[in-house]
Amino acid sequence: MTTPTQDAHWMHRALSLARRGIGLASPNPAVGCVLIDQNGELLAEGWHEYDLLDHAEVAALKDAKETNNEDRLRNATAYVTLEPCNHTGRTGPCTQALIGAGISRVIAATADPNPTVAGHGMQTLRDAGIDTTLGVCEPEARRLNEGFAKWIQHKRPFVIMKIAMSLDGRIAPPPGTRATREPYWITSEPSRAAVQSLRHEADAVLTGIDTIFADDPLLTDRTGLRRRRPLLRVILDSTLRIPLDSKLIRSAQNDLLIFTVSNNDVRINELRTRGVRVEVLPAACSRVPLPAVLDHLGSESILTLLTETGTRLNTALLAAGLVDRLHFFVSPQLMGSDAVPAFQGISNPIHMPEAEIERYDDDLCLSSLLRDPWQTPE
Repeated sequence: MTTPTQDAHWMHRALSLARRGIGLASPNPAVGCVLIDQNGELLAEGWHEYDLLDHAEVAALKDAKETNNEDRLRNATAYVTLEPCNHTGRTGPCTQALIGAGISRVIAATADPNPTVAGHGMQTLRDAGIDTTLGVCEPEARRLNEGFAKWIQHKRPFVIMKIAMSLDGRIAPPPGTRATREPYWITSEPSRAAVQSLRHEADAVLTGIDTIFADDPLLTDRTGLRRRRPLLRVILDSTLRIPLDSKLIRSAQNDLLIFTVSNNDVRINELRTRGVRVEVLPAACSRVPLPAVLDHLGSESILTLLTETGTRLNTALLAAGLVDRLHFFVSPQLMGSDAVPAFQGISNPIHMPEAEIERYDDDLCLSSLLRDPWQTPE
């Protein structure tokens, strides 16, 4: 029997494997698996990539076979970052694969939020006489799959709001003091690199038409890391004012989705001929309805949505309770009361419980979960 310290060691290795699936596993969760033989030695390992089909457990079992270690599987221990599935989807149940291989102990970091699994996988293993443990390194495992937990239970993406701002909560210089459609950098290069990592972890990034007029952003994933599907760039543009010569339009290759309430068929066709997807939503007012946007993105299996928006949308998203996690990149400067605020008109305080703090050059990044996506819906 291993010690808690040994269990944590091997689970951290499994988590590092699971992270290899970031950008490659969605819309499935990112999962890693490590197999240890009876002598406590590494036997095999694997992680999940959606296009390769095999779940992490099956990938690890195949690794054992390919490295001529199949005979050492009997009575081995499996460390898995997510409860093994016990249902047939695109592949067979991982529980049956572990049982058939003769695994004697399974240690899972967290239960699966998928209602079709949700504890049944571990019970199936126990019913087969396998010793099970749940909860080793659970916080890290849950952080890794916040998007999957939100989507699988609510059919909406996990919304991460990212804001780069000054110490006095400003996101841009005073209006009229800089050229339009040019970016203005508040934070350092290391902070901006961290934002690229957030984009890589997301399935989609969202901004509004005001930001396009101000910054003319490209909104691409520039990490250079592999992705299974392109980062979906989402724009809220109620009257379809987006300039046709903007960077977004000029670079569109079916990876740009504009939500609008306009029924201007001429403009819609003009955008679609340029490789832009346009989705017209019904609205009771002139604004694009934010809940309908999230519902539509959820229907397209978008697990995680990163927002990089201006004052109006920042405020609207928070006021509507649609943000799940905050990432504030704060630069050590004061921009003054005339500069553009990050928020305007929020009547109720927004608390950041257990805020995490990281430093990027002279900037600080404060991040906090606002709503637990793992909490079971009532």
